Amino acid sequence: MNFPARHIGPDADETAHMLRRLGYRDLDQLIDAAVPDQIRITEPLDLPAARDEDRVLSDLRTLADRNRPRVQMIGLGYYDTVTPAVLRRNMLESPAWYTAYTPYQPEISQGRLEALLTFQTMIQDLTALPIAGASLLDEATAVMEAVLLMRRANKSKSSRVILDAECLPQTIALVRGRARAVGIDVEVAELSDGLPDGDAFGVVLQAPGASGVVRGLAELIADAAARGMLTTVAADLLSLTLLRAPGELGADIAVGSAQRFGVPLFFGGPHAGYLSVRAGLERMLPGRLVGVSLDSEGKPAYRLALQTREQHIRRDKATSNICTAQALLANVAAMYAAYHGPDGLRAIATRIHRHACAIAAGLRAAGHDVVHERFFDTVLVRSRGAAQRFVAAAEADGINLRLVDSDHVGIACDERTTDDVVARVLAVFDASVQPAVTTGFPAELVRTSTYLHHPVFHEHRSETAMLRFLRELSDKDLALDRSMIPLGSCTMKLNSAVEMEPISWPGFAGIHPYAPAEQTEGYLALIADLEGWLAEITGYDRVSLQPNAGSQGELAGLLAIKAYHSSRGESHRDVCLIPQSAHGTNAASAVLAGMRVVVVGTAANGNIDIADLRAKLAAHDGSVGAIMLTYPSTHGVYENDITTVCDLVHAAGGQVYVDGANLNALVGLAKPGRFGGDVSHLNLHKTFCIPHGGGGPGVGPVAVRAHLAPFLPGDPLAEDGPAPVSAANYGSAGILPITWAYLALMGPDGLTAATKSAVLAANYLADALTEHYPVLYTGPAGLVAHECILDLRALTKATGVTAEDVAKRLIDYGFHAPTLSFPVNGTLMVEPTESENLAELDRFIEAMIAIRHEIDQVGSGVWPLEQSPLRQAPHTAEQVTAPDWDLPYDRQYAVYPVDAVRRNKYWPPVRRIDGVHGDRNLVCSCPAPEAFEITDAPAVSDREEVFA
Repeated sequence: MNFPARHIGPDADETAHMLRRLGYRDLDQLIDAAVPDQIRITEPLDLPAARDEDRVLSDLRTLADRNRPRVQMIGLGYYDTVTPAVLRRNMLESPAWYTAYTPYQPEISQGRLEALLTFQTMIQDLTALPIAGASLLDEATAVMEAVLLMRRANKSKSSRVILDAECLPQTIALVRGRARAVGIDVEVAELSDGLPDGDAFGVVLQAPGASGVVRGLAELIADAAARGMLTTVAADLLSLTLLRAPGELGADIAVGSAQRFGVPLFFGGPHAGYLSVRAGLERMLPGRLVGVSLDSEGKPAYRLALQTREQHIRRDKATSNICTAQALLANVAAMYAAYHGPDGLRAIATRIHRHACAIAAGLRAAGHDVVHERFFDTVLVRSRGAAQRFVAAAEADGINLRLVDSDHVGIACDERTTDDVVARVLAVFDASVQPAVTTGFPAELVRTSTYLHHPVFHEHRSETAMLRFLRELSDKDLALDRSMIPLGSCTMKLNSAVEMEPISWPGFAGIHPYAPAEQTEGYLALIADLEGWLAEITGYDRVSLQPNAGSQGELAGLLAIKAYHSSRGESHRDVCLIPQSAHGTNAASAVLAGMRVVVVGTAANGNIDIADLRAKLAAHDGSVGAIMLTYPSTHGVYENDITTVCDLVHAAGGQVYVDGANLNALVGLAKPGRFGGDVSHLNLHKTFCIPHGGGGPGVGPVAVRAHLAPFLPGDPLAEDGPAPVSAANYGSAGILPITWAYLALMGPDGLTAATKSAVLAANYLADALTEHYPVLYTGPAGLVAHECILDLRALTKATGVTAEDVAKRLIDYGFHAPTLSFPVNGTLMVEPTESENLAELDRFIEAMIAIRHEIDQVGSGVWPLEQSPLRQAPHTAEQVTAPDWDLPYDRQYAVYPVDAVRRNKYWPPVRRIDGVHGDRNLVCSCPAPEAFEITDAPAVSDREEVFA
C-alpha cells in the first residue's frame, strides 16, 4: 500500500459502499454535485509526485543534515536544554498526548488538564503571583497580551506604555507593530535613571535584561505604582529559581517563555509562553485557564475556567484572539519541573550561573571589559571594533555567540554548557579559566523564598515514577489513538508516525532561530518548499509561515489589509464585515487589528444573507476594509454565492479574507485565491496534519495575493520593514517538517483524494443520521461539505435532552463529542475527516442512533430525564461498581450500551463536571492530595460480579 491509501481510511470497497448509499457511482460524480462549478479548478495541483515513506525520511534527513547544530550561546530568550528522554519518548512523541484536542470536554481530558494545572502551579510558584494561564504562544506575544491586559485593567486615560530598553529586541519589534494597530503609543526607554516623565498606563521590564544585566527592579515597580501604572516583568523562568520573583518585587504581571524547561530550540518554536497575574486580574487573563471544580458526586475535577473571557464566546469583546496555544509544550515544561523538582532546577540554574561567572572572570583576567557586574547566564563583553572577529572565531570552533554590534559580544550559558565549552569560549578571547569565581549578583537580589512545594514536584523524580505518571495521566484522556474525534471545524485527521518522527532529530530540534543563515540551509530549503506548495494549493502568490497559530495568521492577514489601505491613502477603511456564523477568533482578531466589526446576517438556508450584505456595504460606503469569510461556511456547506460576495466587497473597495479553517474541503478542488480571496490563513494543525497537542502547538501561515505581499510579517530582528507577529522569523518552525512530510507523501493526487474522501465521509454520516437528527443546512444537491450540523433543538424542546447531554453520553460509547453548540446553539457539528474507515464511521452512527432511542425513552416517559443515562452521563467505573444503584436502567447498560463498546472500553475518570461551581470558586493551582481522598464506602472490587 502507498501512503495515501494508509492515510485515507476507507478502502476502495468501503468507498464504493458509501457511494452506493448516497446514490453516486464514483467520487467524481459526488464532488461534481457537491461543489459549485464556479469555484472548481480544472487543472491538477502542480506539486511534486508522491514519495514513499522511506524516500520522505531520507529527503528529510538530507535537509536536516544541511542544518548545522552548534553550541548555541546566542541567548535572546532561546537556550539549549536537555529534554529528558522519558519526556521525549512518553509525552512529546506519544500520540496519546499529541493527538488530543483542546480540553473543552473536561471529563475526557483530565490527564492533560492535570498536566496543564501543574504548569500553572509551576508558573505561579516561580513568579510568586497567584494566577497563571495555561500557556501563550511565545514570549513576545505574551508581552503584547500583558500590554493589552494593563490597558484594560488600568483606569488611566493614557494610551502610552513604557518598554524597558533591555526588553528582547524581538519583543520590542512585535509590541511596536501590534500596539500601533490599536492606538497604543510605545516608548522604549533606558531605565537606569528611573522611569521617564509623563503619564502611562503600564511599564514592561525585562529580567534579566537582553544584555544579561540583573538589576534591582523594586524601586522602579514602586515608582510605577505610585504614578498609577501597572507593571509587567518579562522574566527568565529558570533565573527565578535563584533571583527574587516578580511578585515579590511588587509586579502586577509576569510573562516569559518556558522553553528552557526541556523544550528544544526548534529554530524558534513551538515554545510555551507564560503569563501570571496578581489577584484581581484573573478575569482579564488572555487564553485558557485550568481550574478545579467538582463532578456530580462532589469529587475534585479539572476544567477550563472562566471561558466567558475567550474568543469562542465573547467574540469581539474577548480578552484575546488566542485559540490554539502551546499546551503540549507547556505540559513538557511542567513535567520537566516535576522530574527535576525544585532542588534539581536550582542546581541547573546554579551550574549555568557558575559557568557564566567563570567566563566573566576569565575575560576580566585577560583584560577584557565585561560590561555588567550583575548577571545570571549572559555575559556582555565590550571589544571595541573587534566583536565580529571574536564571533567568527567562536563559530569556527563550533560555537555561536551573539553579535550585538561592532563593539559588543553576548555570551549566553545554558543547561548544555560544560566546563569544556567555557574553556573554548575563553580561548576565543585569548583567555583562560581562573581558579576563583564569584557570584554574579549581590545578596539582596537572591531569592530566599521556597517554591514548588506540591507533591507533584517531588513524587516523580525517578524515571520509573515519571514513566508511570505520564501513563496514568494519558490513560485518563480520549485522544485519536483511541477513537475518532468528530469535531466540526477542527479536522482531527491522522497525524502519522512518519510525519512526526523527524521533529526530534538534532538537525531540526537543535537550531537557534537567530543562527547564521549558512547554518540553517536545510530549514530554509524546507520553508521555501512549503511556501511554494501552499501557494500552489491555495492559489495565492506569497505565503508567510511566521504566524504560530491560526489566530495569529488571521491577525497578520488583517494587518496586511490595513497596511495596504493605508499605503493607498485609505486608512479610513476600518470596517470589517463578519458573518454571524464566523469563528469567534475572526471578530477578536479584527478588533486587535484596529478594525470595527459589523456583523452580516444569515439567510434561512444558512448562507450569507446577500440582501443584508448589500445593506451593510451601503451603510458603510467608503469605510469597508474587509470581509472575513469561512469557506465552506461554518454551516458545513459550499455556498453558491461565494463569488457574488467577493465581487460585492471588491466593488465596495474592500478586501476579501477567506478563513482557511475549512480548507480540508477545498484542497485539490478549489483555490481561495482564485475564487475571490485576497488573503487567507491556513491551519497546518488541521488541514496539513500537525497534531493539535491538546490545545497547541499550531501553525497559521498567511497566504496573500501579490498586492498584499509587501505587508506580510517582517523579520523580528530587522532594522526596518513590516512588524512581526511572532518572536521568531519562521514562527513554530520546528513542526514544519510534519506538513512538509505530509505533502511530500500525499502528492497532488493523494491530497485531492483526501479532500474527496472527507466530503464523502461527511455526507455518509449526514445521510445515515438525518432521519434521527435533522441535518440543519445542506448545499447543492442536498449535500454537505466536509462537515454537517445535527439539529437537536426540536428534541430538546420536546424532551429536555440537550446537545450537552448527548455529548456527555457519547463518552460512554467511547467517543469525543462533536463540536457543541457552534455555530448554532443546541446543535452538534460533526467532521469525520478522510482518515476514519467505514467501521469507525459506522460505530459512530450506531452510537448516535442508540442515543436517539434513549432520547425517545425520555420523551415517552420510560426514564425521567434526571434519572436517564443521558443526564447521568458519563458513567465511571467507580459509580457502576459501587454497592448502591438506584437508577431505572441497569449498570451494564450504563457503560456497555452497545456491544462495540466492550472491545475497547474507555473509562472516564470523573462524572459530569459542575462548571458553575468552578467559576464561582476559582482554584487554578494543583489541589492538595487530600482533596482526592475517598471517604465513601468502598466500591465492589469484582466488576464482573456487578455485571453478572
